[in-house]
Amino acid sequence: MELISGASDKQLIFWKTQNAKLVHSIHFHGHTEAVCAVDAVYTRNESAAESNLLVVSAASDSTVRIWSKQGTDVECLQTLLFGNGFAMDVSLSFLPGSDMPVLACGGDDCKIHLFVQQAGEFQKTLLLHGHEDWIRGVEWALCDGELFLASCAQDCLIRIWKMHMTSSLVEIQDEDTVRLKDNVFSVKNSNGSDTSFAVTLDSVLAGHENWVYAIHWQPSFLKDGRMEHPMKLLSASMDKTVILWAPEEESGMWLEQVRIGEVGGNTLGFFDCHFSPDGSMILAHAFHGALHLWKQTSVSQREWAPEVVISGHFNAVQDVTWDPEGEFIISVGSDQTTRIFAPWKRANGEEVSWHEVARPQVHGYDMQCLAMIGRFQFVSGADEKVLRVFTAPRNFIENFSTISGISLEKLLSGQMLDLPEGATVPALGLSNKAVFQAGETTVQVSQQEETLSDASSQYHDSYFQPCSLTEPPTEDNLLQRTLWPETQKLYGHGYEIFCVACNNAKTVIASACKASKKEHAAIILWSTTTWKPLQSLSFHNLTVTQMSFSPNDKFLLAVSRDRKWTLWKCEDTSPSESEAAFSLFACTDKMTAMHGRIIWSCSWAPDSEYFVTGSRDKKVIIWGKCCSSEENKENEPCLIQPCSPVLDVGVSVTAVSASPVLALDGSYIIAVGTECGKIYLYKWNPLSDWTKCAETDDSQSHNLVVKRLCWRSRAGRAGRDPPGSSDWLQLASCGADFAVKIFNIRRDHL
Repeated sequence: MELISGASDKQLIFWKTQNAKLVHSIHFHGHTEAVCAVDAVYTRNESAAESNLLVVSAASDSTVRIWSKQGTDVECLQTLLFGNGFAMDVSLSFLPGSDMPVLACGGDDCKIHLFVQQAGEFQKTLLLHGHEDWIRGVEWALCDGELFLASCAQDCLIRIWKMHMTSSLVEIQDEDTVRLKDNVFSVKNSNGSDTSFAVTLDSVLAGHENWVYAIHWQPSFLKDGRMEHPMKLLSASMDKTVILWAPEEESGMWLEQVRIGEVGGNTLGFFDCHFSPDGSMILAHAFHGALHLWKQTSVSQREWAPEVVISGHFNAVQDVTWDPEGEFIISVGSDQTTRIFAPWKRANGEEVSWHEVARPQVHGYDMQCLAMIGRFQFVSGADEKVLRVFTAPRNFIENFSTISGISLEKLLSGQMLDLPEGATVPALGLSNKAVFQAGETTVQVSQQEETLSDASSQYHDSYFQPCSLTEPPTEDNLLQRTLWPETQKLYGHGYEIFCVACNNAKTVIASACKASKKEHAAIILWSTTTWKPLQSLSFHNLTVTQMSFSPNDKFLLAVSRDRKWTLWKCEDTSPSESEAAFSLFACTDKMTAMHGRIIWSCSWAPDSEYFVTGSRDKKVIIWGKCCSSEENKENEPCLIQPCSPVLDVGVSVTAVSASPVLALDGSYIIAVGTECGKIYLYKWNPLSDWTKCAETDDSQSHNLVVKRLCWRSRAGRAGRDPPGSSDWLQLASCGADFAVKIFNIRRDHL
């Protein structure tokens, strides 16, 4: 399999399969702005043993470039200039009954530009008029010796053009026949003779109510020399629908056959669509990044059902964490969503695969951080001054039980019997409102929100309908039926929330916001029983970038943009009490600081004796011991020294995480994420130096900054290995490249 892609990095990449993986081998350089459209065809070169690949690309530099690829050699044959305009889409084919390439370019001038390659150069031969707005898509299709061109535009219309050979430039027509004017052009053959072609507008399809962004023909398969199925056309629009068009058998008139798409939700329609090779499935790409898949379910070809498809964030993923039992992961991102991913354990015994199983929060602000405060409860922070607490509804727990294969009794453990059925978003609001089985809605509000505005009371809330799932939910269900009720808001910070952490006893939450002054950089501690602030910890001068409670809950570690870390000690209280008071136990100053740039991340060793910090200065440092120190009797900060040589990774460190499970030789396992997207695994113990165990290759690494690393709380692979298994470890990572990754790591390879 071969693939050519273009992107905003101004280049094209040729990909091919190697060892069942898609690897890039050749780069096309030449465009000076983002590439927006690519197409290619194979042409036969009589003097060469293999076919040439003819590639055409359009970019926002107002050019269309023609490329030739022969083996590993790439040559730019020609550059077509569009002045101050742009070609929005391009499509290559061959003239009917000929091996001459023909190129169609749809432009922002509302015209289709046709070029034919003659004497090794593409020459403009025709302009097709008709569309009244920017042309977004063009595509050729060959059928019964005639060449069809479909075009779509922002005028909400689709036009189908037909090209065929004509014997003469002038044809005598019956005076009683009404016929559209032919667009005629001629080309010179290799023997010097001329061949004429006519282009006629065949049909205009009106059915969409908003811009039509893409059109694609159904792939044609020949069986016994005949087409196996009639021509069909697929179109995607900003009106949230995908339409399947087909000509009527008797009249040949193109009619709408099937309309599928999104219903409700905060969406903006479809950006692209495609048929599967056999035409039995339709894949669509929504404007916000989601993929939709439909499969034909009946012989009548009129029923299409949504199918399970991969999904994920469509902007930078800022934070990721495991649930306390290690059965699923939850992530937040700049796409303003919180998402839950879990392994799907199929009843037929097929291999376990990870899928998005819920979207508990669809927000109006970019999400920044989250922390689990229970098996089915989390707190999240966004680019607002409020922390929000969410609790799983019964419908999610039931569906999670079915998808993961974990019994409902084990998940509930006899608790939370009064859970709501689901949640819905009220009109003009950002808070998810609980919905109970009786259909009545309730919401817990703070005193500041007891009165509703007159404007919001004029709108009716959308009604939640529970869904019983046996497989991961489709995009429509994820958008509207997997929300978690919001149970609490926590007010207190003056600026956007940046990081949050919860202790292991799930009794205390620590949060911090963006800050440029000491008074705003204070850490606020909250009780998870009363949801009231417990304490404000002031020390840092700039934003606290990450916090972490020690596994024994005796310490709270915080790192900051001011290049310092602080260690706060909890007074001797029982783990069940939430009124714990923290005091400064240790810190760094200008004399003792080892890091010279922002400290982005921190993590604790599983025995609470050591902690690790990672910084933009490319250094990773382990500090300690902590839990046995008793040097704080006079309320003076202790002096904690580095316990290891400074590890210079060679690139800025943006995430660190210490595994809660030790290596087989008793060493600590440290994962390090970097600014370039690579992830490194190291082993360390107090008696030896750092040992590098592994690093991700290009196919495994993130393409941009690694934002967070998080180990599963126990050994084994979620959804695959039985309890007590110790052969594997799992590491979750998220990055600015919109990706969430889960790595399986064998302990005996470390």
